[in-house]
Amino acid sequence: MKGTATTYFPRIEDIQEAAKTIKAVVSKTPLQQSIRYSKKYKANILLKREDLQRVRSYKIRGAFNKISSLSKSELQEGVVCASAGNHAQGVAFACNHLGVSGTIYMPVVTPKQKIDQTKMFGGDWVQVVLEGDTFDDSYKAAEQFCNQSGKTFVHPFDDKKTIEGQATIGLELLKQSEEPIDYVFVAVGGGGLAAGLCATFKALSPKTKIVGIEPAGAPSMKTSIEKGVLTELEQIDKFIDGAAVQKVGQYTFPICQAHLHKMETVPEGKVCQTILELYNRDAIVVEPAGALTLAALDDYRDEIQGKNVVCVISGSNNDITRTAEIKERALLYGNLKHYFIVRFPQRPGALKEFVVDILGPNDDITHFEYSKKSSRENAPAVVGIELKAAEDLEPLIQRMKTNNFFGDYLNNKPDLFQYLV
Repeated sequence: MKGTATTYFPRIEDIQEAAKTIKAVVSKTPLQQSIRYSKKYKANILLKREDLQRVRSYKIRGAFNKISSLSKSELQEGVVCASAGNHAQGVAFACNHLGVSGTIYMPVVTPKQKIDQTKMFGGDWVQVVLEGDTFDDSYKAAEQFCNQSGKTFVHPFDDKKTIEGQATIGLELLKQSEEPIDYVFVAVGGGGLAAGLCATFKALSPKTKIVGIEPAGAPSMKTSIEKGVLTELEQIDKFIDGAAVQKVGQYTFPICQAHLHKMETVPEGKVCQTILELYNRDAIVVEPAGALTLAALDDYRDEIQGKNVVCVISGSNNDITRTAEIKERALLYGNLKHYFIVRFPQRPGALKEFVVDILGPNDDITHFEYSKKSSRENAPAVVGIELKAAEDLEPLIQRMKTNNFFGDYLNNKPDLFQYLV
């Protein structure tokens, strides 16, 4: 992927120096072969388990490297950061370890598990401030506070020392892999890890292809590369919070633009399917951003066959309270969960008839709500139905129409869907 020259490109000497700086606190995470994925894709699929870091994500690498590089006076003043969760934990750990006061801004919608972990790792050295609905909202608030207080801002991705810290994953991969690495799949939020890996592999293994993966609902890097200019998205889907940013970095964009092999997006629903599969079949717990790389492999099935492929599992800071939403999104993506407005005919036993004669033998009602609280017998209802197989949908709709139950299908009407369900 060709691009314009950049004023900054990480030197391999600086990345190696970062590896020395963070060595005492960062785990050398395993590089494990996935037998299941290797068989599925007829390739050697290796998982770089950054979810096993002590803060359960790779973000500790960049955060610790950045804070360690500050002067004595800067450390005494303290640091500020903004984060959707994982960078916050890395900064919190570094503050506690180095004895530096930190103020950490996080979006209000951040999963409680990430907030609690941040407070736990930071102890008395950090203060958590919840501000805004997105990372970008928190970032602006943190930046304003930083300018007023004179403290140092620790950027989650658009900082030289942060990028060089994340790049140390590449050094580990090259030492751990017994064979040359053909592909590295990496999740992209702001682009710090992707930019760092581009630098490491360009210097030490230039034939390795780096593939960046973003959520379909937050394609900030892909959009910027396609337009050829750093672009801020007006709206994003915040579900994959660890990789949902409206604008990638001024340092990271030109590096990724020039050196990524490809930049791809994956639907949030497919990511949710991957999360559930990893948990049920491999006993691996990942957060949504941590599943991005594996969720993208289907689109590269032909290209990676017979190759050595590394998927970076970036983090495992998932909140168990999100499980229901993850399952819901996975079922919707797989065309197994469907919502209807059902108009019950004005005849005795209509509801019983719907359950016995209209639903298929393997169909389950998972949501039922009358649109009116009074006169229920005359009111249409919003009904959610889970199917055993996607091909059962059309016969179900046909039975509903034939027997005058069908009112409307909601899945393909997002505005109405979000209002009613």
